[in-house]
Amino acid sequence: MIGFVAYAHNTWKGDTKPNRVTWVLWTVAPLIAFFAQISEGVGIGALLSLAIGVGPLLVLAASFANKKSYWQVSRSDLICGAVSILALILWFITGTGIVAIVLSMVADFMASVPTLIKAYRNPETESSTAFLAGIIATIITIFSLSRWNFASVGFPVYLLLNGTALFVFIRFPKLRPVHQHLQRSKP
Repeated sequence: MIGFVAYAHNTWKGDTKPNRVTWVLWTVAPLIAFFAQISEGVGIGALLSLAIGVGPLLVLAASFANKKSYWQVSRSDLICGAVSILALILWFITGTGIVAIVLSMVADFMASVPTLIKAYRNPETESSTAFLAGIIATIITIFSLSRWNFASVGFPVYLLLNGTALFVFIRFPKLRPVHQHLQRSKP
């Protein structure tokens, strides 16, 4: 939550420009994973999913508090959002805990794509603090689990991989290959 609070603060100041499609869906998908993990008996390990769902809500609120912190939504953002919502609807139809966790991961990843692209193209519009804190929290969660099955480790391992990619894109932009067709002018 410390990382989310820092990211929300940077957003409120206008230093960070979150993609609202990503952050809305980053609120919804982990909360669904949280309830699915609870239904599968994961226990305290599910608290990570709860925090990963509540934190983005703070960022989203901050993006509305400061209009210059808003990142323009593109057509590809909306397509990723639609696929993410479709995954959530499919989970609702199946109602199975494991299916919910998988589809929440799909939904969360599709919600991440706009921010992954933005972090890759314009890392200066992002803040790595929240993602580093998320990596640390996820590692702590994984090592604190008493049951090692897909229901308990699936979502945390996905979060670790996704958060690491975002952190690297933002914090170490010189490590990524630069392709002219991916570069855009700054908004």
